[in-house]
Amino acid sequence: MYDWIVLWEWVELAVRWLHVTTAMAWIGSSFYFIALDLGLRKTPSLPPLAHGEEWQVHGGGFYHIQKYLVAPAMLPEHLTWFKWESYTTWLSGFGMLFLVYYLGANLYLIDPAVADLTQAQAIAISLGSLAFGWIAYDLICKSRFGDDNTRLMIGLYVILVGMAWGYTQVFSGRAALLHLGAFTATIMSANVFMIIMPNQRIVVADLKAGRTPDPKYGKIAKQRSTHNNYLTLPVLFLMLSNHYPLVFATEYNWLIASLVFLMGVTIRHWFNTKHARKGNPHWTWFATALIFLIIVWLSTAPMRHRPEETTLNATALTYASAQGFDQVVSIVQGRCSMCHAAEPVYEGVYWAPKDVVLETPAQIASEARGIYTQSGLTHAMPPANLSYMEQPERDLIRRWFQSAGQGGHSS
Repeated sequence: MYDWIVLWEWVELAVRWLHVTTAMAWIGSSFYFIALDLGLRKTPSLPPLAHGEEWQVHGGGFYHIQKYLVAPAMLPEHLTWFKWESYTTWLSGFGMLFLVYYLGANLYLIDPAVADLTQAQAIAISLGSLAFGWIAYDLICKSRFGDDNTRLMIGLYVILVGMAWGYTQVFSGRAALLHLGAFTATIMSANVFMIIMPNQRIVVADLKAGRTPDPKYGKIAKQRSTHNNYLTLPVLFLMLSNHYPLVFATEYNWLIASLVFLMGVTIRHWFNTKHARKGNPHWTWFATALIFLIIVWLSTAPMRHRPEETTLNATALTYASAQGFDQVVSIVQGRCSMCHAAEPVYEGVYWAPKDVVLETPAQIASEARGIYTQSGLTHAMPPANLSYMEQPERDLIRRWFQSAGQGGHSS
């Protein structure tokens, strides 16, 4: 079984790598086109139907770009579509959600101190919330309420704050903020798949048929693209938050997430204003810094730790009863728990890294796979081997984990 653990780690890494790579491509193209669109200028030399143009220099060459609000009189032979960056980012992100949070639901998704859910219930809530997010957002955008862009953005923010609070009532803190990111990213990718691309295809079909395209399709696509622009930075923050307990493991994690969305607006407002050549709104950086300081202050609230004695699920019970477990407990408590504790005693460490607490046998059994990969298979932990874990101790951890997989039990 332990061979599969190694393979699984590499599968997770490969999917994560794909996710990061495609996200970079999607975000890069999105930011570029928003900046391009805002920087377009009207000149007397523009061809008929053209809305604006921009001259740019990059990589030793000059680029002359023109935009048509609806479409040119004649469709060009070669047309580049920007869609797979978005699709692949969402698909790979969902792959990570499946690999880490669905298959590891008892460890990462469910926190009995928050809500005592079964794996099936937690996964159903996760999937249902992602579907709800898109349906609710899309219906609001298409309603009369969505006719006013400012009102629509405020309404969307209220929904996001509500979801931030709601997720923290059913999932672990780590999973709650990750899901809020997935909730938002699903809206963004669905905007591309369900609205922007279909509208572009309608315009192309009209041109091929010799009809004049309706400008409303471009207007709708632009609205959704603008929403994506303002949501991108908060999604990045939320996806990174699972590495920082000060964000996800605090009492006010949902409020921190809500404020992060405001920071995304202030940062993007500065860039968008600059790209549109409408001034230099320095106040946005002051507002961003102030919001960030409020977040830092909120993060110092008492952290939500696991109960003193973790309730063991079937998998953890297997490791707790495996041969060598008592020795592993002694090793982990001696080499790891000075940092991985409810109140760490190691100098400079003020909270358990990644909120992983390794003080009791139950907690150690629940973190069996992480201990195996971090300290048995590799020398990742302790960092720089600060607590001087010896090779025989690593070997014992490895034999214990493998013994559990082979059905070995303590007498």
